[in-house]
Amino acid sequence: MGPSTTFPYLTTLVLLPAGAAVACAVMPKSMSERAQRRAVLTVGTLAMVAALALAVTIAVEFRVGDGGYQMQSVHQWMPQLGVSWHLGVDGISLFLLLMAAVLFPLALLGATVRQKSRSYVVWLLVLEAACMGSFVSLDLILFFVFFELTLVPVYFIIVGWGSGRRAYAAVKFFLYTFLGSAFLLVGIVAVAVIHDQQTGHLTFDLVALQSTHLGLASQILLFLAFTAAFAVKAPIFPFHTWSPDAYSSSPTGGAVILAAVMAKLGTYGVIRFDLTLFPRAVVDLAPLLLTLGVIGILYGAIVACAQRDLKRLVAYSSLAHIGFIVLGTFALSTEAVTGGVLQMVNHGLVTAALFLLIGWIWDRRRTWRTDELRGLQRPAPILAAMFTVVMMASIGLPGLNGFVGEFLVLAGTFLTHRWWAVVATTGVVLAAVYLLWAFQRVFHHAPGPEDEHTRDLGWRETAVMVPLIGLIIFLGVYPKPVLDRITPTVTALVHHVDAATGRVQPPVANGGVAAAASTAAAGGTRASTAASALTAACRHHGQSAWVDGRHVVCHAAVTTSTRRLP
Repeated sequence: MGPSTTFPYLTTLVLLPAGAAVACAVMPKSMSERAQRRAVLTVGTLAMVAALALAVTIAVEFRVGDGGYQMQSVHQWMPQLGVSWHLGVDGISLFLLLMAAVLFPLALLGATVRQKSRSYVVWLLVLEAACMGSFVSLDLILFFVFFELTLVPVYFIIVGWGSGRRAYAAVKFFLYTFLGSAFLLVGIVAVAVIHDQQTGHLTFDLVALQSTHLGLASQILLFLAFTAAFAVKAPIFPFHTWSPDAYSSSPTGGAVILAAVMAKLGTYGVIRFDLTLFPRAVVDLAPLLLTLGVIGILYGAIVACAQRDLKRLVAYSSLAHIGFIVLGTFALSTEAVTGGVLQMVNHGLVTAALFLLIGWIWDRRRTWRTDELRGLQRPAPILAAMFTVVMMASIGLPGLNGFVGEFLVLAGTFLTHRWWAVVATTGVVLAAVYLLWAFQRVFHHAPGPEDEHTRDLGWRETAVMVPLIGLIIFLGVYPKPVLDRITPTVTALVHHVDAATGRVQPPVANGGVAAAASTAAAGGTRASTAASALTAACRHHGQSAWVDGRHVVCHAAVTTSTRRLP
């Protein structure tokens, strides 16, 4: 267990928006509607900006090179049941916290509502507290509470301020995710009970449960229970059917948070809990999840090509991007998993920007359909320019953030599961097809009579987009500060999976020979030592050598031999 801090950074980060939500909820009803709206927007904005400042402080205080949990807060909550208030942050959760802290105030300021402002701000603040709590919880019951709490504000945001078939979309979203979470709760209780039977100590603490001995059959069943909830929340194909309706029916601010932040709770849960608790099941079922990831990439891209609704186009585009995150996660190489974590952040920034821009188009033209929009770049050049940058980032243009994450995912996957990586590259091409086609329809050609008077972005909307564009460019040009903090945690996690399963990666998959040597020294497993000795022997005789699963393959100009690891 990593060190704790004297100041409760993480507890404050979770409770700050929750306290602001309470403050907004109890404002006197005697205030005029206009005064009340100004007051709740002020309180909500200040609370979210304060949470952002605190998240930046956490990032500054975060120790580079430490792959463990930092800034932990540990307090007894329900000791008789083994439940504690245990929070911690590492390289995987750090930038998800920062992303959420950036996007919540931008969603509030960039997509204000005119009716029932107090309720809207209260639900956004509750949602922020729940998302922050989910990203830092190291107690499984505490995580489950925050994970489930996110459903309530999203449901009311869609029903109260959405459009179209909002009631249907909200109920569908709630039922799908709630059903998946039922499996998660069963799995959490089962892991804790098994640990109690083995140690005589009932606990839901992730660090303690990590040492629980689980047979392969138990790991597979528990993995499926946990992943059922995470796959629905992400969403991962084929558990995605709620997302196009929810995204298209949500108000702009709700769509931003739902797609950019809440979806990451699912992919984060897979990395945090599945890889930590069920490494053998992860390795055995990796081909299945890789296949689902690739299908999601291709299916999402192909269906996006057929969309005439910009919101639904982004929804299916998100499914394809989630497929890349799944691909990187289950490739189980340090490079690919690091790319998957980075892609979570990249996708959040890009998707948030797209939904904000589409929302502003709706504010001006009252339509999202590409066949009803034309030539907007002439009356709204700033809008067109920003849409271009965000669109290119989503495609994966080098120099923008989308390229870095996708490159790491594909390169890392090619090292361990090359054919899945080869097929997945098709999704990059298709992304260019549907996004460029949509951009051409909406922004090119001569504007129609209703389009030629479209208002360009104002100073407030431009101010909301500037930090997103800046982050998109910064992460595309200089991702090193982010990767330096993500990689140690991912490396430790991948080594944990390798040590638990006897799996040995090609040295380059761990970042080169030096990283592979440190893996052998830190892990100390018999398989790693044998692999090093056998590959050295092969190379001593002038043969090339690499590790393929449980075998070391020696290749000469004429013959190839395979030696099984102990």
